[in-house]
This record gives sequence, C-alpha cells and structure tokens, in this order.
Amino acid sequence: MSELYENRELSWLRFNERVLEEAEDKRNPLCERLTFMSIYQTNLDEFFMVRVGSIHDQMLLEDDPKENKTNMTASEQLEAIRERVKELGARKDESYHKLMKEVEKKGIRLVSYADLDEKEGAYLRGFFERDVLPLLSPFTVSKKRPVPFIKNKEIIATALLETRGGKSRVGIVPCNNGMFSRLIEIPGRKGTYMLAEELILHFLPEVFTGYNITCKSLVRVTRNADIDADKVYDEELNYRDHMAEVIKQRRRLEPVRLEYTRDVDKKIIKRVASFFKIDKDMIFNTTAPLDMSFLFAFQDDLRHDKTLFYDRRVPQRSAALDESKPLIPQIMEGDKLLSYPYESIRPFLNMLHEAANDPEVVSIKMTLYRLAKNSKVVSSLVEAAENGKEVDVLVELKARFDEENNIGWSRMLEEAGCNVIYGLDGLKVHSKLCLITKKEGKEVKYITQIGTGNYNENTARLYTDLSLMTADQKIGAEAARVFKALSMGEVMKRTEHLLVAPKCLQNKVLDKIDREIQIARDGGEGYIGIKINSLTDKKIIDKLIEASEAGVKIEMVIRGICCLHPGIKGKTDNIRVVSIVGRFLEHSRIYIFGTGEREEMYIGSADFMTRNTVRRVEVATPIYDKAIRDKLRDMFNMQMADNVKARELHSDGTYKYVKHKTPVVNAQESLYEEAYRAVSN
Repeated sequence: MSELYENRELSWLRFNERVLEEAEDKRNPLCERLTFMSIYQTNLDEFFMVRVGSIHDQMLLEDDPKENKTNMTASEQLEAIRERVKELGARKDESYHKLMKEVEKKGIRLVSYADLDEKEGAYLRGFFERDVLPLLSPFTVSKKRPVPFIKNKEIIATALLETRGGKSRVGIVPCNNGMFSRLIEIPGRKGTYMLAEELILHFLPEVFTGYNITCKSLVRVTRNADIDADKVYDEELNYRDHMAEVIKQRRRLEPVRLEYTRDVDKKIIKRVASFFKIDKDMIFNTTAPLDMSFLFAFQDDLRHDKTLFYDRRVPQRSAALDESKPLIPQIMEGDKLLSYPYESIRPFLNMLHEAANDPEVVSIKMTLYRLAKNSKVVSSLVEAAENGKEVDVLVELKARFDEENNIGWSRMLEEAGCNVIYGLDGLKVHSKLCLITKKEGKEVKYITQIGTGNYNENTARLYTDLSLMTADQKIGAEAARVFKALSMGEVMKRTEHLLVAPKCLQNKVLDKIDREIQIARDGGEGYIGIKINSLTDKKIIDKLIEASEAGVKIEMVIRGICCLHPGIKGKTDNIRVVSIVGRFLEHSRIYIFGTGEREEMYIGSADFMTRNTVRRVEVATPIYDKAIRDKLRDMFNMQMADNVKARELHSDGTYKYVKHKTPVVNAQESLYEEAYRAVSN
C-alpha cells in the first residue's frame, strides 16, 4: 500500500523544487526569477528550522519513530532529506550562477576580491580598515575558549589558525551585525558590488594578526525553531509574557544544519560542526551566497527596466459592491465575495471601519493570526473600542515567526479597551472569522465575514484568497457560538452550517465523501473538487482512495504537500492532482461535494492536514448564494484547465508541466483579466 502514499517531507521538497523551476523558467521576467531564487532559499531555511527540527525532537522522545503513511523512520526521513537537499542544492547553485550571468548583461555584477584591479583593491583595504574592522567582534575557539553564541542564520567567516608554536585553533567572525551595508559598491564601477562577508573573509589576516591562516570559509548555522509553546508553559507568567520567553528560547535552540562555501579543508568544517554538535550528515556545501536576500537590492537597481518585471497588476474594485455607498446595507441585501488579489481587500477594510462608526453596531468579534505591519484592521478595532463598542479579539500568539508582531498588536488592542484572549490550550486558532453584531430597535442582526487568508492588506496583493461577507442570520448565529466557545476556552462540538475544527470539520468532510461514494456505487455521478495548500491527513487520504475505487471523480488543486499518489490503476486512477506555482501564491481553500442541484461548496481556513483538521480551530463556511457558487466553480475549473503554470502529479510522485493545449490557459492571469473586465463593463 505504500505506493499510494508520499512522505510529507519529501513531498514538500518537491514543492520547493517547483519554486526553483520558476527561478529557472525563462518565460518569467529576469527580476521575478531572482525573487523565486530567494524564496527557494528562505523556504528551505524554514523547512530545516521547523520540519527537520521537529524530526530531531521526535527522535529524542521516541526511539526512531515511524510516520503513518510510508512507515519511514525518523532516521530514514533525515537520510532521504539529506540526499534530496544535496541534489537540489547542486541544481540551485548552477541556476544561481546562470541567473547572475544574465543579471551581468543588465549592468549589475557581484565580484570577488580577485576580480578587482590594484586601485580598487587598495580602496577596499582602506574601507575595511576604516569602516568595517572596528565594528567586528572576532573570537578564537579552543579547549579553554568555548564557542560564542551564533545567531540563527547568521553568516560567519571562519578560519583555521596556527600559532608559531604549531598549535591550532579556530577563528570566528560574525559578518552581518547590521552596522554596515552587506552590499559594498565598487567605486567607479556603477552596479558592481562585493558582499561584506566576502570582504571580511579576504581580510581575515588583518583580523587575526599573529596567526597563520591555513584555510578559511564562510559558514551559516540554521537552528531548530520548533518549540511547542504549551509544553514549556510557565504558569508563573501571563501567556503573553510566556510567549515572549518562547521567542527568546527559539533564538538559542540547537543547530540542525551547517552550510559552508568554498572547497576547503574538511578539518575546519568538522571542527566547526563539532562546536555546534551538528550531525555530519547535515553539513552542506554551496557555491552560491549563503543568504540571497541581497537579490532584492539588485531588483531595485533594475526597476527602471519594466521588461524585467511582471506587467503591473492592480487589485480591482468588486463589481458586486458600490464603494461610494455604505457597504453594510449592501451585504444585508445579499452575500458578497471578494477574491484576492484580483479584487481589492479595500471593501472589507471599509466595512470594518464603517462598523466601528455605526451607532447600531454594538460589537465586533474577530480572530487575528497574521497582520500587516501598519494594520488598518487593528486601527478599525481600536476605533470601535474607543467609540464604546464591545470589541473581542482572539490574537493567536503562536502564529509561528509572527509571535513578536502579535504580542505588540495585543498590547495595543488592550490599551484601547478591547477584550483580548490568546487562544486555547494545545490548539492554535487559525480561523479567519469576523462577526459584527447590529441592534436595530429590539432586533439583533449579524454580518459575518469568513475567509481563507489572513487579515493582511499587504499579502492580499500577493496571495490568492477568498472572503465571504454575509448577513445570513443562521451563519451569524453559529459564528456567535464559535466566539462564545473560544471565550470560554472551549471548542464547538456540534454545528449545522459551518465546518469548525477540531471537532466538526474532519468528520463532516469524511461524511460528505461517504455520500459521494454511495452515490457512485448506486450508479450516480459522484464528484469531489478540492483546492488546498497541502494534503497530509491520512483519514481523509484513505477516504479519497476509497472514493476513487468506487468511481467518484476527484479533482484537486494542491499547491504544496500532497501525500497521495494519483493515477494508480484500480486505486487512485479517478484522482487528478495539479499544483500551480506562479506569480501569486495560491492560498485559497475550496471544498466541493457533488454536482448539479445537490452540489455543496465551502471556503475556509483549513488545509487537509492533521494539524488543521484536529489540532487547530479552523472555520469553513457553506456558500449558499448560487451566483457565488457559479463564480467559484468557474475559478476552480479554470485552475484545473491551466496549462502554463500547472504541474500534474503522477503516480510515481513526480510533477510534470501540463502539456500545452489550445487555448493556452494561465489561470492567474486569466482571473486578473476577468477582474479588469468586470469593472469596465
């Protein structure tokens, strides 16, 4: 049966390979390819910080545990990850150097010291001695001198040092302390730069005077960032202070990966790895820079050439809403759907601002997971509280890597008079739910917003997401029960309309798949359509396999991890899976069950991952409005028809571009064109 399943970690690495393909794809403008190259690296960093770190932690708790789909042990997974990362690393290096040759043709060049003439070398020596050396903090490490703390992902220049007496020790210099620019422009050669760490590495003899440097390299350490905040909870602290302590702990967690540049004597790498107690199998060599964030600065230099970037696209106003008029009355008249980034998030933000100032609005309740830096959402909630409305906000402090931001927002909201809670013990609150309560005379009315993505104005221009705004009073009443449960530290145990994890989502999805199975077995047309980011939940996977065996047609758009192999004869040959990795990050979730009059459709915050279906609070809403269902179905069908950015998952676990057919369909571009047409008509 293992042929039916893919290991989660290896499937994720296949996803990141698709990101790398976008960096290699010459159909993409050059500067956009630089973005994909940088995303590939930051994705991989987070993978080691979270997933590899988690597997290491599992091995500490249990003797080589097995995962539940392919039965790979933790050590087997780590070995497979190492081999795959080395393969992709070699490809990444080659792709990076090819990209830089193309960038050079546009007048931007990254050089090493060997590329400079005598005059330029003299200038950089003076620059180093004057502007860099005084700001460095070098260390030597020996038995009597322990290794200093090196921050996560910090680049260090390291060298094997020999004294006149023949003794050796290791020299370490942190390179990115933030006190000097990482990109150093070569005078007289506009657009020509050297990386600061390369300059420091070259002048290490000036740092470690009195030593003979036998070999040197640049090194970067990646630390485990996978902390279970609830397991380390300290009851003596309030929860917000506790999360601040968790952030501090994360910065000091054990290293899980060591990267180094240059083909150097392995002695120094082994010694550095031993300092950090890094497994020898988690040491990786690269010929590309250890941190590619500087590529965005190159894009800024090339901004004048519009051909190097995607054509400008601006989120359009929704044709379903008239923003010159009050929005809440329009929503009371009928459900409204926003589709980001094709349509602007502005109507939702305006609706929230309108509610903050509406004398009939008595309360606003909202779950917050990730927010923009200067959040208009928070501004409206603060305004509502200052206007005397009851504002209840659940701020998820365990939103990984956004904890510090959310701690700050929670303080601001509290200071404004909002009631702030921090989620449930052992469960993240990942739902995207907003409930506005109005009192018209003696009658209470609800306006509910349920979305697939965060309340973040910035990512709403980059991520594809959906946002339903409805005055359906049954949905509103059920959303009110969700907020009541959250405020009581409880979970929903029964729902009629909404799908609410952890108790009322996975089981309801399984029931709906069972219904399609029975219809197919009775000779009818069973159908399931799913658009999510990842599929790892084994209960749902096994039920989808059962549905395929029964003859149910299953279509899935899954951007990232997919632990199911489609196309296996007699088992999954009724399942088709495509992944779209393109200009915008596919983030919306749509679930479709059945066809025609019995079709049921939902949008929500949950992927079909066990962490979402049974370990988080997630909310999905039914789409009752026929026109909105038709719109969503058309969007889904267009993505299944994509033959430009879509890759199809094959039975062996590989992804291949969908072959071009006529007409050519790039779903993301087509959906933007539709948004432009809708407002021009």
